[in-house]
Amino acid sequence: MRISVLTERAEGELRVALVPENVVKLVKAGATVVIQKGAGERAFHSDAAYAAAGATLADTPADAVAGADVIAKVQRPLADEMALLSPGVALICLLQAQSAGDLIQQLATQKVSTLALERVPRITRAQSMDVLSSQATVAGYKAVLMGAAALPRLLPMMTTAAGSLTPGKAFVIGAGVAGLQAIATARRLGAVVSAFDVRPAAAEQVQSLGATFVKSDVVTAAAEDKGGYAKAQSQDEAARTLETIGNHIVSQDLVITTAAIPGRAAPKLITADMVHKMKPGSVIIDLAAETGGNCELTVFGETIVVGGVTIVGPRNLPATQPLHASQMFGRNVFTLLQHLTSKEGNTLVVDPADEITGAMLVTHDGQIRLS
Repeated sequence: MRISVLTERAEGELRVALVPENVVKLVKAGATVVIQKGAGERAFHSDAAYAAAGATLADTPADAVAGADVIAKVQRPLADEMALLSPGVALICLLQAQSAGDLIQQLATQKVSTLALERVPRITRAQSMDVLSSQATVAGYKAVLMGAAALPRLLPMMTTAAGSLTPGKAFVIGAGVAGLQAIATARRLGAVVSAFDVRPAAAEQVQSLGATFVKSDVVTAAAEDKGGYAKAQSQDEAARTLETIGNHIVSQDLVITTAAIPGRAAPKLITADMVHKMKPGSVIIDLAAETGGNCELTVFGETIVVGGVTIVGPRNLPATQPLHASQMFGRNVFTLLQHLTSKEGNTLVVDPADEITGAMLVTHDGQIRLS
């Protein structure tokens, strides 16, 4: 099996799909791994490290993908990269199908088997392949650091020669992977942390990290789907959620929003009216900015100030910590490649009937498989 890794060229993308430690294991298993020169440099993995791990270095994208059975990327391919994809090749990347436009049809037309990493199913067998979770860990951590840097005050309580400083208050909306990491990070920085989620299972997780769970009557088992994600709320439930958040947010210094519904726009949980009632100097870091934002004033990729409140809509936070983000991403991809390798030998097997592979396949045998 020949596995190729390209240099990421999307704006702001510093990660790489496989790191040298993954290459060592793949080569030992009998695979040939080809790395485009410079692919790992911005994630602090040198060409020399890849060569030492057993990879073959290629000068150009065309050289890298020639004869490939699998092409591993972080982001979906650009137009000139699409032209290099041969029929039957398996493409592994973050596809983000909802914003891919005509790219999906083109992948089907070229008979590429496309496995979208964001579609890894939430089942026990696939946990080690879950790129969204690993990268959300990075995003939750970095969001708090960004927020702390943007605040005009210190987060921890301090006793100084000039008197004592009270700790800042941090509020995390959504207690998934990113939210829990944000809670833990804010706690480490000394903030008084509270959190809200509509899923009842989140309460115990929040409290185990030393944060306060904001109670509401919308927190019920019915709010969670079988995959563990929050469901879309009814109009009445949404109104009660907004009331709960609105009553709590006015006293907070730092707000981190992480709420998401797979395949849908992010729920609006912070209204303009709430923002105007917040204290001047407060900061909102909206991790749902890419899918529309949890705050209705968020502008994706920009930082704005409204009524003295700073609202940040960060773009691709995991890429801002490329070394560890790439290590985690590479381990996820490596585990997926193990799953796709036949037990009889070093051969790629893309089986649409498999519960993991089938869930991830967006195009295969010339067909689009989106449900």
